[in-house]
Amino acid sequence: MAETHAKHHDYHLLDPSPWPIVGSISAFVLAVGAVQFLISHKAGASEPLWLLPGIILVFFTMIAWWSDVIKEGRQNDHTPVVQLHFRYGMILFIASEVMFFVAWFWAYFDVALYPDEAVTYARTAVTGGVWPPVPSADTDVAGLGWFANTFNPWSLPLVNTLILLLSGTTVTYAHHALLENNRKGVVRGLIATVILGMIFTAGQVFEYLHAGFSFSDHIYGSTFFMATGFHGFHVIVGTIFLAICLLRAWRGAFTPERHFGFEAAAWYWHFVDVVWLFLFASIYIWGGGSDYPAH
Repeated sequence: MAETHAKHHDYHLLDPSPWPIVGSISAFVLAVGAVQFLISHKAGASEPLWLLPGIILVFFTMIAWWSDVIKEGRQNDHTPVVQLHFRYGMILFIASEVMFFVAWFWAYFDVALYPDEAVTYARTAVTGGVWPPVPSADTDVAGLGWFANTFNPWSLPLVNTLILLLSGTTVTYAHHALLENNRKGVVRGLIATVILGMIFTAGQVFEYLHAGFSFSDHIYGSTFFMATGFHGFHVIVGTIFLAICLLRAWRGAFTPERHFGFEAAAWYWHFVDVVWLFLFASIYIWGGGSDYPAH
């Protein structure tokens, strides 16, 4: 009888789980809350509490669902075949994220390469027919929105670039330490990576607060904030991802043979690094012009 229920394959057949439907409901509640928040904001009385129920439900679903996945790993349900499929899934997820950023780069380069496109004649009035745009005060056209200047790429953006590249080396150090079963090295490397990620985010916030343009007032601001803002969101997600890996590494959850969760976080972080290099080269350097007013 026991032989009847024995496992004779390398796959993991999941038990019925409530988390897919709970996650769908949570996402719907968050979407409705976001719409209500934007409506209240447009009316001049922002109500951020509309977002709270959805955020709580989404985080609850994430914690509960991923806790079940961790338990499955402890029960040896993640066979080599299952781990291989995890890697395929993570590769496809990162590929989808690449295409997500392609959209924002496309939007940026479309206007940057054709600032005086005849078909979109309004661009000439907004940009002055050049890129980066002529400051809006110089165009003398009412209603164009406010654009004062671009950022000097060799100041804070360069520092942020070095910080993010350094974080890539520390997470790689942590990975190699894990492969050598050096738990202290893993913890130290992840602590350094998480701290560097937080510093990068703080620098980005400081930069946004001192921008010579806004999101809704000018086409430069729209393309800039969509591209760099979504990258900043990914940095925050990656920092949380690595912080959870830090907690698990500190508790001894990873081994040199079984550490896909950490490996996925490291892949994601390197993806964030590469995207930033493209942003820094194309938006801050190539698209920044050469006349940078003092900040």
